[in-house]
Amino acid sequence: MALFKRRTVGKPGEWYYCLRHQTVEEGPQCRAADRFGPYASREEAAHAMETARERNLEWETDPRWHDMGKGGRRDDGGDEG
Repeated sequence: MALFKRRTVGKPGEWYYCLRHQTVEEGPQCRAADRFGPYASREEAAHAMETARERNLEWETDPRWHDMGKGGRRDDGGDEG
């Protein structure tokens, strides 16, 4: 008996954006590695790439993520942790 069953049929109202096909799908139609989601609406899933770009930009410009220097040491000379 398998511990985890692969869902082949999605739930109504569960939306995904397929990275491979660049389409919006209702339910998980493609493998998990090829999709973003789930999203609450078709519209939200349609804007998945835009949302990802915005989140990446926020991360790239967040100073909390860029306070480490080379070798895992903080730029300000302080200790980690």
